[in-house]
Amino acid sequence: MAGCEAAWQIARAGVPVLLYEMKPGKYSPAHESPLFAELICSNSLKAMRVESAAGLLKEEMRRFGSLLMECADRSAVPAGGALAVDRGEFSRLATEQIRAHPLITVVSEEVCSLPEKGITVVATGPLTSDALARDISALCGGCLSFYDAAAPIVTAESVDMGLAFTASRYDKGEDDDYINCPMNKEEYERFYEALLAAERAPVHDFDMRDPKVYEGCMPVEVMAQRGKDTLRFGPLKPVGLRDPRTGRRPWAVVQLRKENRAGSLYNLVGFQTNLKFGEQKRVFGLIPALHSADFMRYGVMHRNTFLDSPRLLNAGYQMRKNPELFFAGQITGVEGYMESASSGILAGLNAVRRLRGENPLFLPGVTMMGALAGYISDETVKRFQPMGANFGVLPPIKPHIRDKKERYAALSRRALEQLDIIIKEQERL
Repeated sequence: MAGCEAAWQIARAGVPVLLYEMKPGKYSPAHESPLFAELICSNSLKAMRVESAAGLLKEEMRRFGSLLMECADRSAVPAGGALAVDRGEFSRLATEQIRAHPLITVVSEEVCSLPEKGITVVATGPLTSDALARDISALCGGCLSFYDAAAPIVTAESVDMGLAFTASRYDKGEDDDYINCPMNKEEYERFYEALLAAERAPVHDFDMRDPKVYEGCMPVEVMAQRGKDTLRFGPLKPVGLRDPRTGRRPWAVVQLRKENRAGSLYNLVGFQTNLKFGEQKRVFGLIPALHSADFMRYGVMHRNTFLDSPRLLNAGYQMRKNPELFFAGQITGVEGYMESASSGILAGLNAVRRLRGENPLFLPGVTMMGALAGYISDETVKRFQPMGANFGVLPPIKPHIRDKKERYAALSRRALEQLDIIIKEQERL
């Protein structure tokens, strides 16, 4: 997805580009089609409404002349309020467009190492082949994850602070680094029983090829199977914390750790999980302070090659220490089909700007593309987890709009107004 968009943007700018693709000579464990832009899981590209986070992202991409949005619109199938595509037709259209462009030369071979010179965009996806993954890891000083064991992320504003409190254990650190969600014995036992009974997502063989990794980042539901008090002596331990409502130490505490500089997002500490998404919302909603939590990302556990991008990339998807090298797609830590494609657009545009001796284009954080690029390059993010499009990554509208529909519509209007100004400025250059 990202590689197609990057190649397309470079070629649209009048620059010849070599596009390397190892298929059909070699396939990853999840791929089976020789076509480009193969959709592995769902054929849905999420909501169409511009007033949704996913819809806003797609509209921003359209305004940049996205190849894959054109292909998606042409191959759309009925799906209610979502943009779903005929996956075979979608990939066929993308492949035809790429192969037909006079400035794109497709090279059908596996790349096992990064080129030593020349402007390069790396868009190898979450299942990067082993040889190239090793080379990327060596280049990045080992800052490459081969396994994605991520906890859910919620918006700060959706946490019921009447039932939670801010504090670090033993008063160490800044108070707002952690939001603490206490539970009494009855609340904990209700949550515990629901966690044990919750339905889990299926696991692919290639996701679990290294059981030692799985043990090292054990799902919270598996940890719970080891005994009723295992969580209370693990990620839910209440030591060093006192609930100001009672003046006593709680029976158990779920800690939320600040996820971004703005403090708009928090992750559930120690809650890496393989529960189905609906089950996560139901079970974790039994934690009193999270009864109305808005989940911006659910927990996942699968093989996923991604960079520790906040340490490595700037907001133009360019390596800080090697400005000739760009990364795009899920390997950067954006999560989702269109999120990956959108990063390819920016990486491609900035590769051209690098060639022409221009500064990279950094989109403002009020746009969804800019906010995602800002998130993956935010050096204050200490424990990086991949992120998809959501309104939690955008700076809030001021004054605050209480009605969620109206608030999201205002966020979308602001983003597109800013993006139109930027695109017009780029066209004048």
